[in-house]
Amino acid sequence: MNREEDPRPLVYSCSGCSSAAQLANHVAVRLDRTGVAEMSCIAGVGGDVKALVKTARSGRPIIALDGCPLVCVKSSLARHGIVADRHYQLQHYGVKKCQHEDFDPGQALAVLARVTQDLQQTPLGESVGASG
Repeated sequence: MNREEDPRPLVYSCSGCSSAAQLANHVAVRLDRTGVAEMSCIAGVGGDVKALVKTARSGRPIIALDGCPLVCVKSSLARHGIVADRHYQLQHYGVKKCQHEDFDPGQALAVLARVTQDLQQTPLGESVGASG
């Protein structure tokens, strides 16, 4: 099956140097590995890599995971006129941005569970209060 036929949503995450960024990346990787979504590269979208921008513009639903209020994922998508179908800002889930520290694995499990539950309860394409 080629990418255009893949029914799974795309997931883009922050993957910067902070603990919050790495937690967002971890959640996206877990969504990818469990088949909930297909992870794609937000750095490529922000860097105008044609193949990755094409994937982002393919019309598939998009899940955006931002680790902090800087919303780099949202901003990278916006450069190309793309708005995520679901945008999660991890500070709303109690995630603190710390430099030079690893994320809390227990908190990562809790965030993954909340995101997964939200996606199951309100499928993409339906309105939800989690965006912001």
